[in-house]
Amino acid sequence: MFQEWFEQKITRRTFLELSMMTSGSLVFPHTAKAVNDMDLTGGINQEREFVLPQRPTTADLRDAVNVWIEERSGAFALRIGVEALAEKWDNQLVWLDIAFPDGRVLNLRDESGPTHPALDAQGRPTIRGSGGVSFQCLEPFKHWRVTFSGQAPETTAMDLIQGVWPEQPPMTQVTLAIDMHMAVPPWAPGSMLKKSDTTLNGEQAEFISPRYEQLFRCQGSMQVGDQTYPVNGNGLRIRRQGVRKFEGFWGHCWQSAVFPSGKAFGFNTFPPRQDGEPSYNEGYVFNGSGVLKPARVIQVPWITELKTQGDDVSFVLATDEGEISVEGKTFINTRSRAPGQLPPGFPIVQQAHAIYRWNGEETVGMVERSSLPEVFTHLP
Repeated sequence: MFQEWFEQKITRRTFLELSMMTSGSLVFPHTAKAVNDMDLTGGINQEREFVLPQRPTTADLRDAVNVWIEERSGAFALRIGVEALAEKWDNQLVWLDIAFPDGRVLNLRDESGPTHPALDAQGRPTIRGSGGVSFQCLEPFKHWRVTFSGQAPETTAMDLIQGVWPEQPPMTQVTLAIDMHMAVPPWAPGSMLKKSDTTLNGEQAEFISPRYEQLFRCQGSMQVGDQTYPVNGNGLRIRRQGVRKFEGFWGHCWQSAVFPSGKAFGFNTFPPRQDGEPSYNEGYVFNGSGVLKPARVIQVPWITELKTQGDDVSFVLATDEGEISVEGKTFINTRSRAPGQLPPGFPIVQQAHAIYRWNGEETVGMVERSSLPEVFTHLP
């Protein structure tokens, strides 16, 4: 079975082998081809879209689905996900952040379950869900759906910055249903690096863990309290299966977006290392058809302060065809809240949503940045 094969392979941290695997026993009836000569699988076997249906035997192994979504008008943005960790298989972590430009944030972290059955009506492990959240793969690398129904705590972006969290925050009913249609081939970390680049051969690979991410467009609806919001936006889906290390991590800058024309970018990089060894630095650009093209970020908007919005997150990418400058400014910022999940001394993480401009074309997309506390110029 796929799960047994996967658990044997996953402990080797072989990113490229996992990304390009070609064998397996479970198959979907359709392939994820799209228009404009674009293969939405990116060469990754469709079985990678399956969730692990049973508790894995590998210690610390996690199976996760999470997405970032930005309403194209900038009216709101959200992050939602389910993290299934081997040791807590019956208490999978649900997290939901819904943020508005005025600073209002609904921020849920819940491990009370119950865990949803992984098998769909056809007996395929396409569902990852717990509590009020459910993700389902309807067509691999092409169509996913996420739903949520439940109560979420109310807070503000400033309270999150200041670490204010009441024992009994006000609760608001939230329901949403969003269909996500993939728009760009997936990017698996390591697949854009040159063979001579060894930055993912050791510890830095364990910070990322085996995963891939894929940009999409989405439609649906969301109700927060008495207010209903149509969803017509962009997003990024992350599919993670593997062991992820947190101890020793010292920061990162991760940004991605798809534009109305179909072009897109994505990158992730770590700050310079104190030992002088090279840091992980990888990305891609996409012109709307064909395949992803390798890129490296050469001007990085490292985070040094916490604000509720308005951060300059512009950057410059280097490709084989020249440099690409993209302007960016955040319209929603939230400080990540992960009670009891991260080791002492872990970097402070900001999760934000930005307006990007590339050669006059504008879109909305994600940005996540982190730095060690001593890097920040001011903390509350």
